[in-house]
Amino acid sequence: MIITRGWLQEWLDVSKISSEKITQTLNSIGLEVDSYEEVRIPEKVVIGYVKSKRKHEDSDKLSVCEVDVANEVLQIVCGAKNVEAGQYVAVSLVGAKLPNGLVIKPAKLRGVQSNGMICSSTELGLAKINEGIMVLDSSIGDLVLGRELKEYPALNDDIIEIELTPNRGDCLSIYGVARDLSAAFDLPIKEVVYSEQDGLLGIGRVLSVRSNDITDSSFQYRAFGIKGNFKIDLVKSLRMSVAGIAKECPIDSLLSYTTYSTGVLLRAYDGDKISKDGAKITFDIHKEKHGNCAIYYDKECLSLAGISQNDLARVCKSSKTIIIEASYTDPKVIAVATNEDKSLKGDEQIYRSSRGSEPNLSLGGDYIFNILSKMSDVSLYSGSQQLLINKEAKIVSFSIDEMNAIIGHDVPRNDAVKILKKLGFDVSLEQELINVKIPAFRHDIENVYDIAEEVVRIVGIDNIPSKPLVFSEKNRLNESFYNYKNRRVIRIKAAGSGFFECVHYVFDNEADLLNLGFKKCKVSILNPINSELSVFRPTLINHFLHSCERNIKNSRKSVKLFEIGTVFDENANESDNVAFLASGFINDASLLNGAKPKEVDFIYFASKVQAVIGKFKCEIPKEKIPYLSEFEQANVVQNGKVVGYIGRVDLGLEAKLDLPKTYVCELKFKELKFDDIVAKSYSKFPSISRDLSLIVPQDMRYEKVRECISLLDIKNLKSFSVVDIYTDKSLENHSSITIKFTFQDMEKTLEDADITGAIELILKELKEKLNIGIR
Repeated sequence: MIITRGWLQEWLDVSKISSEKITQTLNSIGLEVDSYEEVRIPEKVVIGYVKSKRKHEDSDKLSVCEVDVANEVLQIVCGAKNVEAGQYVAVSLVGAKLPNGLVIKPAKLRGVQSNGMICSSTELGLAKINEGIMVLDSSIGDLVLGRELKEYPALNDDIIEIELTPNRGDCLSIYGVARDLSAAFDLPIKEVVYSEQDGLLGIGRVLSVRSNDITDSSFQYRAFGIKGNFKIDLVKSLRMSVAGIAKECPIDSLLSYTTYSTGVLLRAYDGDKISKDGAKITFDIHKEKHGNCAIYYDKECLSLAGISQNDLARVCKSSKTIIIEASYTDPKVIAVATNEDKSLKGDEQIYRSSRGSEPNLSLGGDYIFNILSKMSDVSLYSGSQQLLINKEAKIVSFSIDEMNAIIGHDVPRNDAVKILKKLGFDVSLEQELINVKIPAFRHDIENVYDIAEEVVRIVGIDNIPSKPLVFSEKNRLNESFYNYKNRRVIRIKAAGSGFFECVHYVFDNEADLLNLGFKKCKVSILNPINSELSVFRPTLINHFLHSCERNIKNSRKSVKLFEIGTVFDENANESDNVAFLASGFINDASLLNGAKPKEVDFIYFASKVQAVIGKFKCEIPKEKIPYLSEFEQANVVQNGKVVGYIGRVDLGLEAKLDLPKTYVCELKFKELKFDDIVAKSYSKFPSISRDLSLIVPQDMRYEKVRECISLLDIKNLKSFSVVDIYTDKSLENHSSITIKFTFQDMEKTLEDADITGAIELILKELKEKLNIGIR
C-alpha cells in the first residue's frame, strides 16, 4: 500500500508532523513501512507558458516553441507530440541539473537554437503520467510564470510504502491509514463535504433499484453526465501513477482514485449502452446460490458485487451517461462464493472485497461527486438510489481490568475508550463494563483480545514495560508422563548399547517359576491360554532365558536382550521391572576380533547395564538368588537403595537350557534413578595419575578400602578404581590389588608435592583404619 504525504494531508492535518515521525508511528501501530522516498523538483525548473508552436523546418518530429518564463521568452526545440500553444509547462532553464544527471545547456537542434527544455514528469523524477511533456494545471496551486516548481508542495512529495497483513483490509486506502494515524496522533479526521446544487435533475429520472432478496451486500447508485472532454487533473494523475492504479479510460481512473483514497468499492456503467433508447433503467439485485449478489438489467447480468463486471455496460472514453455503483459485501460471503464456485473469476476488486472494503458508501459517493462538481464539462444528478443491509453490529463487552490483564499494563479506562473511538469503534459505558460495537470495516475483530491488540497498537508496544512470563496454569506433567519419558529413555539407551527389546506375555509357566524358587501366586487364572502360560509372572527372567535358548538354537552366537514389563508378587500386586540379558560372545565373529570374539563376563555386562541406567554399586546379597551363580551375583545399589540384582545364570540352569555363558539383571523400574543431566564445568588443566599396589587380606572386600578412601574427601581426587589383582604363594593368605588414582585441579596444574601429600594421606588412613599398606 503506497501513500504520499500530500494525499494523506487530504484526510489528516500532518503539516506540523515530520515524515520521519509519520514513518516511525506507522511502524509502531503495526503498519510496517517497507520503503520511503523523497521526491524533490531540482532548482531552475520553472513554470512556463507556451506562446506559440511551429514545426521544425528540418524535422518532422521536432517543434519550435516560444515559452514565456516571466522575465524572458525562450526559444525551445521540443520533440513531444503533445506540446501545444496555450499550455503551462515545466521548463528547465539553462544550468538546471535534472535527477537523471542531465545538465541543461544552450544547444542547436537541426540548426535551430534551443535555450532550455520542456520537461516530462519522469525527467523531473516524478512518476510517468504520459508519453509526452507534463502539462501543468491549477491542481498544483496558482500557476505563476517563472516560479520554481520546487515551491509547490503538490509536486514535492514524500512517498511511503507500507506492508499490510491480510486482515487489515481497512487500511487498503488513504482514509483507512489516516484513521489509524488520527488515533496515534490524536488528530481529527477531515470530513468529506459535498453539497448538492439546486436545480439538478434527480437520479430517479434515469435509474431505479429493486430487490426481493435479503442480501449481505449494500449498494448505492449515483449518476452524472459528460458534456465535453473528461480529463483528470495533474495531481491526481501523478498520485495514480505512483500507486500504480491509473486506467486507460479516464472515468475508470477517477473511480480507481476514489476507491484508493476512500476504500469504497466503485464500478461504473454506461447508461447509454444499457438503455439505448434513453428509457429509465431498472437494476435488479439478486442473491446468488453462494450468497453473493448479482446486478441484472432485463435478465442480463451486468456484474457480481465485489467480484467481477462483464463488458456489456462497461464505460469507455466516449461514454456520456455514467451510473456509479458503490457497494459493500461481507468478505466472508466473497470468500465462500469464490471457493465454492471456481468459475467465478474475479477482477481487481476481489482483492479488496475479500479483505474487507469500506462499508460507508456515502463516503465514496460524496468524495467522487465533490471532484466531479468542480469539472465544467460534467452535469450531476441529485440524490441516490440505494439498498442497504440491516445487520446488527457485534458487541464485545469487557472490563478495563480484564483488558489490562491481557495487555500486562494498566491503560486508563478513558484513554482506552478514546483510542477505540478514534479508530472508529462505537463505545458505550455501563458501570464497570465497556461495550464496544464492532464496525463493519473491522470484520477481523472478534473478542476482547483483538480489542486489546488495537489499544496496544496505538499506545505503542515500546511504551509497555516488559514483564517476566508468569505461568498461571497448573503443571500438567504427572507420574504417567514421567513414567513414559523414563521408559523411552531406557529403550533408546538400551538399543544404543546393543540390546534388542523383547515383549512377552504377562503370564508364565508355573513349573518353571517354582524351579527358579519363586512362590506360587495366590490369584489364579480361571481360563489360561495354555498350560505353559497359566500364572502371572513374578519375574521377566524366565521368559528371557527361553528367548535366549531359542536364539542360541537358531545359531546366534551373541544374544543381548532387554524388556520393560509388568510383574506380579504372590498377592498379584503388579509393578514394572526392567531386565537385561547378555549371552555368548561379546560380538559376532569378524575380522576385527580375528574370528575369535571374547565371551561375555561380569564386568562387561555390568558396564553395559550401567550405560543404560546410570552409575550403580554392587554389593554381596544377604540372601543368595537360587537361579544365579553363587560366586557371580550381586545386588544393584543406587542412591543407597537396592534396586535389583545382577549376576551369571547358575551353571546347572545354563547346562539344562544348553546356554553358553549367560548374565542377567532385573531391576525395579520405579526405584531407578532418573535425574536430569546437569552440565558441570570441567578443568582446562591436565590430570595426573598414580598407581598404588596394596597388600590386602584375601577375606577383605574392596568395598571397605573404597569407603575408607572416600571418607577422606580429598579435594583434587577425581576418581580411583582397581586396575589389577594379583596373588601367588609368596603372598600366602593376602592379595595384591593395584588402584589407579586420578588427580586434577580446576584452577592450576598440580605439582608433585600436591600429589605426594594426597598419596601419603591415603596410605596413612589405610594403615590406621584397615592395617594395610603398599606392597
